[in-house]
Amino acid sequence: MTDTQKPVSAVVPELDSALREAVERGLPTTIADLCALVRIPSVSWAAFDRNHVAESAEAVAGLARDLGVFDVVEVKQAGIPGTDELGQPAVIATRAAQNGKPTVVLYAHHDVQPPGKDEEWESNPFEPTVRGDRLYGRGAADDKAGVMAHISAIRALVEAEGPDFDLGITLFIEGEEEFGSRSFAAFLEENHAALSGDVIVVADSNNWDIDTPALTIGLRGNVTFRLTVRTLAHASHSGMFGGAVPDAMLATIRLLSTLHDAEGGVAVAGLTSHDQETPAYSEEQLRRETGLLDGVSPIGHGTILSRIWAQPSITVTGIDAPTVDNASNTLAPAISVRISVRVAPGQDAQSAYQAIETHLTENAPFGAHLEIDDLDTGEPFLVDTSGWAVASVREAMADAWGVPPVDIGVGGSIPFIADLVRVFPAAQILVTGVEDPDSRAHSPNESLHLGVFKRALLTEAYLLGRLNRRDPAA
Repeated sequence: MTDTQKPVSAVVPELDSALREAVERGLPTTIADLCALVRIPSVSWAAFDRNHVAESAEAVAGLARDLGVFDVVEVKQAGIPGTDELGQPAVIATRAAQNGKPTVVLYAHHDVQPPGKDEEWESNPFEPTVRGDRLYGRGAADDKAGVMAHISAIRALVEAEGPDFDLGITLFIEGEEEFGSRSFAAFLEENHAALSGDVIVVADSNNWDIDTPALTIGLRGNVTFRLTVRTLAHASHSGMFGGAVPDAMLATIRLLSTLHDAEGGVAVAGLTSHDQETPAYSEEQLRRETGLLDGVSPIGHGTILSRIWAQPSITVTGIDAPTVDNASNTLAPAISVRISVRVAPGQDAQSAYQAIETHLTENAPFGAHLEIDDLDTGEPFLVDTSGWAVASVREAMADAWGVPPVDIGVGGSIPFIADLVRVFPAAQILVTGVEDPDSRAHSPNESLHLGVFKRALLTEAYLLGRLNRRDPAA
């Protein structure tokens, strides 16, 4: 460990013991508060009721006010650039640092993904339900547990150190992460002073397994858009003209098939990969964690984790086409699909988009007309692991979990982190989380492992307690 990586706060056994006791005493209340948040269906997508997101924001603001440590607690919104719309409400609570101590910004999001089909859930998605060691419900893990990790850690700090501690804390709980954080950049600019800090903790990631913590040091970026393929001015009878006229469905299938090679690897020139070492991870583990069916082979090239963390991927996440029940003998004039591209660390999202746009244009079958709209991009991210805050959080993880953390990449994207880096270049960013490989975030039966949750709460309590005792001369 280099000098710059050495933890800046010595472990204080009495403080750690007090923090552990506070977390354990407060765990029933923390879980009850989490359940109350899960019951609010705060889906931030445009087709859902915004009032639920507003209700969720007010609930989080109430939790922040009840802590009794913040100078200001507000629910705020920023405009979405290029539109007349406001983004979803976020909560921002601030407390100034004293006596040379650092300021820590604690980020999570209170909005959630749509629940999907009720019949695919074993219990009501918005009625938190405990089965075994897990709490089930939409947002139970992603990311209302992240919200409660921050609340619980601050409660423990207050109990251990009293309400007049010196550490500066800003609580920033966003309300539209699951819908692309479209007002996020504007929100940062409008609240720049309040959100400035020495360390930013983003509690929205994963752990290696239920017994091993992880620090996320790499995230793929994303490019998402709607692609519409047109071949006809109007629908025609498939029996009368099929065989001579290429319908949009045929053209779409042919075009999408060019995006991957025979092994399922991405076949788009200009999409790059990141060279990094990955821990051992077997095909058996992949099958267990993803539900990959017997006889279905994994796709791609290289180690499994390099495919997930360090290589691009392309997924068709939706399609607008006649349903099987409504199918008629018709040549479809136009088909639309939603395409999600994950961008490897080291490539900017705009160049990735240009590469796939060029590929689609050059491979359009039968001269089909293509339209691309509803474009969103998010930059990939690589953590600078040389800072003192990284060393401190690794130390806190090891002490809370009893084993050292694993440095991981994540195949998913948290695009707003690139905005944090741009707006607050001096801040050290720590990407932590409360999830595990079986949490199934975004999927039916999303769940939180309660043992993981407790250890994540303790990790953050240790981190805050130790930074509060940090020597200002360090």
